[in-house]
This record gives sequence, C-alpha cells and structure tokens, in this order.
Amino acid sequence: MTVIVDYGVGNIFSLRSSFGTLGEEAAVTSCPQTVRQAGRIVLPGVGAFADAAKQLKRTGLAGAVADAALSGTPVLGICLGMQLLFERSFENGVHQGLGLIGGSVRPIRESAAEGLKTPQIGWNRLILSQPVHPLFRFLKESEYVYFVHSYHAVCPERFITARTEYGGLLTAAAAKGNVMGCQFHPEKSGPAGLKILKAFCMMQRGDFVC
Repeated sequence: MTVIVDYGVGNIFSLRSSFGTLGEEAAVTSCPQTVRQAGRIVLPGVGAFADAAKQLKRTGLAGAVADAALSGTPVLGICLGMQLLFERSFENGVHQGLGLIGGSVRPIRESAAEGLKTPQIGWNRLILSQPVHPLFRFLKESEYVYFVHSYHAVCPERFITARTEYGGLLTAAAAKGNVMGCQFHPEKSGPAGLKILKAFCMMQRGDFVC
C-alpha cells in the first residue's frame, strides 16, 4: 500500500484524490510504525523548510521515513517534501534535512537570470535526463508540470533526473536509488502528473538500492 505522510504541512487531499483516480489506495498516516511498514511512501510538503523539518523530527516521522528508505521502500518527496530529502537547506538560515540524497537546497534566484520573479508559479516543461528515470517512464519529452517554489536542489549531476528552465536550468527532480523527489506538484499537473504517480505505484521494495 502507498502511504502519504501526514505531518501537518502537506497537500493531502489533492494527493489522495490523484491516487484514487489511478485506482490506488493511499492511506494517510501520522504513525511512524505505519510508515516503516508501508509498501511505498509519499512525503508531501508546503511552507517553510525549518518548520517542516522540526515537525517531522518531533513526531518521530523523520526517523521512520529514513528507516523505510534505507530498507528499500520507494519514497517520493513532493515540493517541500523533496527538499527535505536533501542534507540541508539555506532557507532563512541553515537547516538539517533527512540526508537521503546528497546536496543542498538553495534559492532559485542564485541560478536564475537577474530580475526573474520568484517564486516560480505555474506550468513549465520538464527536461528529462538520459536515460529516463523509471518515475518518468510514461512521459514524453518536454511535458509540462506545475511548479510553486522559491528554492531548488543543488546536487551532483548523478542525482538529477529532470530539470526545468527558468532563467537558467533548475533541478526539477532528483533521485538516489529508491528515494525520489519532484520539485513540482504531480497532483496538480493533470495527465502528466498522473503518469508520474502511476509509475511510482508500480515500484516495489527492493527495486532500487538507496
């Protein structure tokens, strides 16, 4: 079963509805033990990195997600949930993430052209890596997805699975083994987003090595 981690800062309803459209039962939980036993884990998130990281740690969900990831469970972080997968964020200070993917979260204005508005809000195209990551197996090149963000991941090339162009190339998605992240919102990205969630639902524990 797919489990959506509820730690008070996620877009839970839209996500669950999207999985329902695919015929996938997605349980919403704030129980660390349920997270550890899940077949697949979705870590959503909107808002400030520091507050979200603190809430994950306070509830014991940070350790549960990390334990499950290290055991081979597929994990998908979305938006802020993706950013939490990295080692640290430079959003209003320096804050520790889960450290499941190497790299840090930086303001997109550092990579974008001068004068470009932040946050990036709206539809933008994906530039997929070669070879295409299994999460994007059903996508065509240059499909559009929906972004709302002021920060993005800066990480080694080997972890980047998709980029988008916004006054410069930004990390749109990243992965390390069974741990994956989308900076955009699949649940708000129409047919393209459903293709991504469908691919995630096909993943099983042990398919990848973290």
